[in-house]
Amino acid sequence: MTVVETQTRDGLGKVLVYFRPRVATMLLLGFSSGLPFLLTGNTLGYWLRDKGTSLTAIGFLSWVGLAYSLKPLWAPLVDRVDAPIVGRLGRRRGWMFVAQIFVCLGLVAMSVIGPAGGLALLGACALTVAFASSTQDIVVDAWRIEVAGNADELGLLSSAYQLGYRAALLITDALILVAAGHFGWPISYATMAALMAVGLFATWTATEPGRADAAIASHQATLPLWTPRGFVDAVVGPFSAFFRAYGRMALLMLLMISLYRLPEFIMGPMANPFYHDVGLSKDVVGGVRASVGLVFFLLGVAAGGLSCVRMGYLKTLIAGAVVQALAVASFAILAYSGVSIGRFSAIMAADNFATSFAGVALVTYMSSLTSIGYTATQYALLSSTYAYLGKLLKGPSGAFVEYLSRHGYTLMDAYGTFFIGAGAIGLPALILCVVLSRLQHLPLHAPRARA
Repeated sequence: MTVVETQTRDGLGKVLVYFRPRVATMLLLGFSSGLPFLLTGNTLGYWLRDKGTSLTAIGFLSWVGLAYSLKPLWAPLVDRVDAPIVGRLGRRRGWMFVAQIFVCLGLVAMSVIGPAGGLALLGACALTVAFASSTQDIVVDAWRIEVAGNADELGLLSSAYQLGYRAALLITDALILVAAGHFGWPISYATMAALMAVGLFATWTATEPGRADAAIASHQATLPLWTPRGFVDAVVGPFSAFFRAYGRMALLMLLMISLYRLPEFIMGPMANPFYHDVGLSKDVVGGVRASVGLVFFLLGVAAGGLSCVRMGYLKTLIAGAVVQALAVASFAILAYSGVSIGRFSAIMAADNFATSFAGVALVTYMSSLTSIGYTATQYALLSSTYAYLGKLLKGPSGAFVEYLSRHGYTLMDAYGTFFIGAGAIGLPALILCVVLSRLQHLPLHAPRARA
């Protein structure tokens, strides 16, 4: 075979990987993972503000999202035990199916209860959705990592996951506002529950990953879960394996990951109430998000994936930290200058590009750090690490804005100060990314997965 024929065959193989069924499945599972996220967070905040709920209550109710950060507590169970009743689907697919059913039921309950049924009951339903959604995330992340044949396919699946996830965010962050403006919030939430059928379809058609079977079986054969040693291995083993693989560098990695998305998390609960208070209609917000926001989201995903391949994960993380902080702080422009669809569109463009760019970089970087056999638990550790601090700190965000508005600031000035501060909080993560890039002796591309 000639050199040209070999290069042609290799190039064709790289193109055909984009048309593998598992990539389409990953796209749908990413959609299913992203659908519940804002429905228990920022979009729920818009619904509550629409009904006159205080910013303080909205901010603290966002703490239901802490369920996403506590998932390492039950991730070992998902790694070792089949799902009840539907275990015949396989360990990964079975847990996906159970989680998706509970998300669907929880969203239906939220649509029926609404704010009129009481914040406590609505919050309990939102917590149920968040718990089931975080369980789905554990399994979908494990499936994505285990089904990948190599590092290139892992990057491709991570991009497909982000694309599906962000498509769901577009619907639950933009189109739902248009629907709510014309049909009401209960019908809109019930429609979101129906869209969980996308995830159920993907779970049914997915193949159970075989790559991790040997590693998981070896753990179970020597250390059954019901024995003391087996329980310790299931709970402690994933964490000790992670620290053995990366040594003292692991602490720096975890610290950087925990700080990386702070600007986005902290400003999140106040974004939709801000749009309401600044005078933007649901149709305008939804329309801009679904047009300009979508275009720049796609550009951000593409740029993030290309940057990871060309520059490596850490350099991409550095760029992502910079653009993310600037995008969050730019919301202050709208607060200080007043309503303008042009300015709002420009800010939406910057925000969607920055968050999707940084999201691709962080997800791909965290995926590269896991070990086969402990995939679900280790990725749950990493993804909860990146979210825990942000979800904890975002709770008082509404109280902070209201405090400023009662102490010498107008409400818009209070919002502006808040957004600038939220952007500045991204500086420590930027510094840590630079430090990691200097200290890490490995190439800036992803390390190979450890068996």
